[in-house]
Amino acid sequence: MAGRVNFYSDLVTDIESPADEDGVHDSFSQLIEEQCHDLHDDFQPDFHDDFHDVIEMNSLDPEEESRDDIMHLEGPAYHRSDSEVPQQTDHLIGDRWSSDTLKVLSSMPSRTIGRSRGAIISQYYNRTMQLRRRRQSRPSIQHFPRSARPSIRGYRVETDGADFEEEEDNKRERLVNNLQNLSANDRVRMLRAMPLSLAEKKELRMLVLNKAEHSLSQSQIPCCSQLKYYIIIAVRHGWYGWMSFLSSLQLWQTALKCVGGRFGTGVLSYFIFLRTLLFFNVFLFLVTGLFLVVPQAVLPDPDQNTSFRSTWGLEVLTGAGYFSESLLYYGYYSNHTLQRNSSCYESMSPCGSGLSYNMPLFYFFTIGAVFFVTCIILVYSMSKSFGQSFCIDKSKGLLAIKVFSSWDFKVSKKSSVRLQRANISTQLKELVAEVNRQELKSPVLQRLWRLFVHMLAWLMCLGSTVGCMLAVYYFSEHMHNKDVKIRSGSPSNTSSSDSLLLKEASLLAVPVVVSSINLLLPGFFNAVAWMEEYDSPSVLNYVSISRNLLLKASVLGVLCYHWLGRVASKPERLGLQCWESFVGQELYRFLVMDFIFMLLDTFFGEFLWRLFSQKALKRKRKPVFDIARNVLELIYGQTLAWLGVLFSPLLPVVQIIKLLFLFYMKKVSLMMNCQASGKPWRASQMTTIFITLLCFPSFLGAAVCVTYTMWTMKPSDGCGPFRGLKTMFQAGKRWVQQLAEVNPKLSWLVSAHTYLVENPFFLFLCAGIFLIVIYFHSQVVDGQRKIIELLQEQIENEGEDKKFLITRLQDIHERKRVVSPRRVRGASEDFSYS
Repeated sequence: MAGRVNFYSDLVTDIESPADEDGVHDSFSQLIEEQCHDLHDDFQPDFHDDFHDVIEMNSLDPEEESRDDIMHLEGPAYHRSDSEVPQQTDHLIGDRWSSDTLKVLSSMPSRTIGRSRGAIISQYYNRTMQLRRRRQSRPSIQHFPRSARPSIRGYRVETDGADFEEEEDNKRERLVNNLQNLSANDRVRMLRAMPLSLAEKKELRMLVLNKAEHSLSQSQIPCCSQLKYYIIIAVRHGWYGWMSFLSSLQLWQTALKCVGGRFGTGVLSYFIFLRTLLFFNVFLFLVTGLFLVVPQAVLPDPDQNTSFRSTWGLEVLTGAGYFSESLLYYGYYSNHTLQRNSSCYESMSPCGSGLSYNMPLFYFFTIGAVFFVTCIILVYSMSKSFGQSFCIDKSKGLLAIKVFSSWDFKVSKKSSVRLQRANISTQLKELVAEVNRQELKSPVLQRLWRLFVHMLAWLMCLGSTVGCMLAVYYFSEHMHNKDVKIRSGSPSNTSSSDSLLLKEASLLAVPVVVSSINLLLPGFFNAVAWMEEYDSPSVLNYVSISRNLLLKASVLGVLCYHWLGRVASKPERLGLQCWESFVGQELYRFLVMDFIFMLLDTFFGEFLWRLFSQKALKRKRKPVFDIARNVLELIYGQTLAWLGVLFSPLLPVVQIIKLLFLFYMKKVSLMMNCQASGKPWRASQMTTIFITLLCFPSFLGAAVCVTYTMWTMKPSDGCGPFRGLKTMFQAGKRWVQQLAEVNPKLSWLVSAHTYLVENPFFLFLCAGIFLIVIYFHSQVVDGQRKIIELLQEQIENEGEDKKFLITRLQDIHERKRVVSPRRVRGASEDFSYS
């Protein structure tokens, strides 16, 4: 060839890894420039005007002709059809490749692995030598870089076959010797970094181990070294056993894997969210039980009246009767400073010597600390969830990772293997569905019609929500006025057992109505969503969550106004001596009724509907688990628990029992009565949305109501730890004043309490800081997402550039083949003329 390119002399030989793309790009550019330069040097003047884009070259000999055939490539074989119609449609796959193109292709990063094992072994022999030298002077190997695919561009692999095999064996032997001299961790790290097949790595490892055993058998190991090895092995086995034990202690781990493997990540996110709520309530119970319930139970108030007769067992549903004067409610707790032998009945005066416990002070600070710590945990969980779920993960990349590297080869039990196989299969279905999902472009009229249907559906849902909110408002007002009339009536009419039973049963009216609305209206929302015909299951779930959230938030707003605006502001109208305990009983009733109606929904909505669908309608399909409605039911119940922790310190125990029963009930019903969605979808952000809804509408609303009660509402004069105070907030202020009177050096606490606790600006400042942290974290995640998108786009452009360069090289080679016969004929004609 006239302008033959010396590929190995032109490339940069000191590039260690093909991750340095500049060398590859320089080789492409230099090769094209040299071949274009050969074009101008070798053209004859009389052909220059006609063939200015053609390359002149010598005729190819038969060996080079056959070597350029694509059938002689070492890579995957491309079988050509016998017909003359070309079967290959890719412009990168031609019938013939030039030798220069083959050399460029062979030097690309994707072609280096497996092409020359000797070069790789030689390179890693040098690396092990360098590592041994560094270990002698610097024992730490923490910053040792792991190399990706090593390049063979600096090695000459075109050698004689026998010499090449002998040289490769020598290199392998030296590599084994060097690996044997390394530590176990360094050896494993070096073997992992080698771009060899698993069989070759295993063979190298076996050679190293066999040689090490042979050397150990020849030299006697000292007793101290043997003891050290035995201790290390025992400690390692103990550590692995301890880690396995801790993994087995994770709550519901196997059950969650079963749910995720059968029903996908959407349903799995519901059960994970339920477990999260259980942990929150366990934290509430531990704090309130340790600082409020246990001290009051150990040192009870002797003046408490606990003689209440049972009302036909309805106190389990109503929370009244026997539970009215118990540790369950606010009114039972003392306003004294508790001591071992007696109580200080004057809360303002200091007690004598001995261990004392200021119940009003601890009650106030315990509730405040519970809400503050819960807020920090929620903000941290939400920020962490934002960073995990909104990261850049293209479905195609995740699909490749899931296919090639998701199987855990340490799993040996048959049940675990089946569970892992089902889990991976479901995740693959979700990823494939997300990859294949395409947005269909509909006509303008169809889009306008869909917009009209969506607006009509939202108007129907908002109208029904407003109607239910007004119904709860007027019905609660009616029951409140009726209760006022009953309590203001003659005592003779209210002392009989029938009247007491009717009175206790009437307390359940408002909770039953509210729970019925929460049960029936989400079904109406689902019917409206079916009319809208959403294509994406994830969009359908988000819309359902939004509508159910509006319903729950509006109903809870009306109920908070009922408790704080009607009951707490004028407790004398109802003849209540302790309005805090009455509000606690109301919250208890709502929590219990919510659990009962969830049981009814599970039985009638899932079990009976499945039987009716299969037996009567003769359908094989089962109902799909309603994620939106069930999640909003959990958030609704947790909001009630947070609202009631001030009025009923043991209300988190009721919530814990409810969540435990709910998990097993929903799991059994899910396995028996439900089926996976017909359209698989990946819930990558569902957990983040659940935590966000739990933080802002739920926890924030409960914290505002509790803070408003402690700051502005007047406590009852006849019960509770804050009796005799204008507000619950004054308990902390009085304690600070007592400390300043006893020790004048602590007078600065009064100013600190005034400016940091009494001033609401401090609370607003803390809330603003939390919101700013969340905002900045979301902005950082968004910036990282944009940067990763740009990098991924750059990688795609690099791939397109490589395709363009390869195509350009192939075009130049084809032009040479066209020009070569013409030049030969022209030379023969000139010879004949001469």
